[in-house]
Amino acid sequence: MRRFVYVVALFAGCASQPDKPQEPGPTPAPAPEAQQLPAPPPERVPPPRAETTAVAGLMDSARTDTAAGRLTNAAATLERALRIEPRNARLWHELAQVRFRQGDYSQAESLAARSNTLAGDDSELRSANQRLIDDARGARR
Repeated sequence: MRRFVYVVALFAGCASQPDKPQEPGPTPAPAPEAQQLPAPPPERVPPPRAETTAVAGLMDSARTDTAAGRLTNAAATLERALRIEPRNARLWHELAQVRFRQGDYSQAESLAARSNTLAGDDSELRSANQRLIDDARGARR
């Protein structure tokens, strides 16, 4: 019985007053279809310039794990950071380095290329990515 009361009370709050009749006025002419403007292009979002505190902490943790040889932990930590900031080019580069150290050269190359697509005008990061791509290609031969 209480549920019925709550439902009735909920719907009673949704009731509104009927609209007043409007005075007839001139109806606007429909716009010709030839004058419709095309949809604007999708907005490009620039990559983040600095990591959030959480992502910076995760990156530090991943670097510590990498230095200690805990590559699986480092990769998992970087993947978690990427779920927070998927457009962070530095995170993609860090993960590419871990994959390279794990011997997964094709994945390292792919991740470094992904980092390049998000690096914008960061020439230092682009150079580091290209070196990693070249090293990964050389290691696969």
